[in-house]
Amino acid sequence: MTTSWGEFELSRFPEDPRDRLRAWDASDAYLLRYLDQERVPLSGTVVVVGDRWGALVTALAEQRPVQITDSYLSQEATRANLARAGVQPGAVRLLTTQDPPPDRIDVLLVRVPKSLALLEDQLLRLAPAVHEGTVVVGAGMVKEIHTSTLNLFERILGPTRTSLAEQKARLILCTPAPSRERPANPWPCSYALPEGIGAVSGRTVVNHAGVFCADRLDIGTRFFLQHLPAARGPRRVVDLGCGNGIVGTAVALADPEAEVLFVDESFQAVASAEATYKANGVPGHAEFRVGDGLAGVPAGSVDVVLNNPPFHAHQATTDATAWRMFTGARRALRPGGELWVIGNRHLGYHVKLRRLFGNSQLVASDPKFVVLKAVKR
Repeated sequence: MTTSWGEFELSRFPEDPRDRLRAWDASDAYLLRYLDQERVPLSGTVVVVGDRWGALVTALAEQRPVQITDSYLSQEATRANLARAGVQPGAVRLLTTQDPPPDRIDVLLVRVPKSLALLEDQLLRLAPAVHEGTVVVGAGMVKEIHTSTLNLFERILGPTRTSLAEQKARLILCTPAPSRERPANPWPCSYALPEGIGAVSGRTVVNHAGVFCADRLDIGTRFFLQHLPAARGPRRVVDLGCGNGIVGTAVALADPEAEVLFVDESFQAVASAEATYKANGVPGHAEFRVGDGLAGVPAGSVDVVLNNPPFHAHQATTDATAWRMFTGARRALRPGGELWVIGNRHLGYHVKLRRLFGNSQLVASDPKFVVLKAVKR
């Protein structure tokens, strides 16, 4: 990536030589050009929200910016890209969406997230640190910026307009009005589950902003909850890609002897899973971990992995995440251990499972979803 601050070699995380997707896009380049051409002063506190692979903070490292991200993978990519650029550790402050934000922000740069709820939550959390002189610039591809996006900036921070589009990217230019009254932050939110879904009937779900299906139980998870493994006893179960944690919580409620590990690469998701677990007063032992799937989990240490893999990475449709999850599950499972997967019928996960495990069993299906089981031999 060539910028006014230099040329940078960037990669996604985890690095995969077969991955042809870049670690930056036209909106990153547009935002950096704007900062240079408009001579935006960067001597104060620069905060970058949603920097997907660290491209922005790597380019601006000399300004010692603060990065705020919901993604463990983005944070690890940022560390690697900063090191590759020769940036000293500590030059860029890496925060998560769950950390307290800086007290004062002089330049706020926002990569528009896919989730409008996450954008709302983050703008409301950051608004008290914004002052009349703060430069606020959002960036995204044209297809990512909608009227609702602009309305959020306007309602929470101040008057907002957009730039002309360049290479299918657009900027959001906002003039802060700190004196205006801001709405209360509605996140996290919680709701009670309906009856008829086993151990979690009537139970509470807690969702932080940005977590999939934050205000209701999605139909795929509902179907999965009706077809979870029936085995009981002391065993180690992983809710892989846990989201709000209701699947792992259902296991813990049905089997107090089970030890449940909740794992997700989203800081918001793991916070939601822990809040859901605690809200239901679940007995037994649980662990909550933000990470890259089952990396770091000892090989042969797990009895059951439950997984609803995502098939999108930002705007790209890909099976790379599912493949990494399945591969990690096979390594972590004990001989005889089971991977249970739910997915849309058209994704063909049974083919991948057979290739990796040598077997795949259909547990349940409906017109939209399948629940599959693979056993480690």
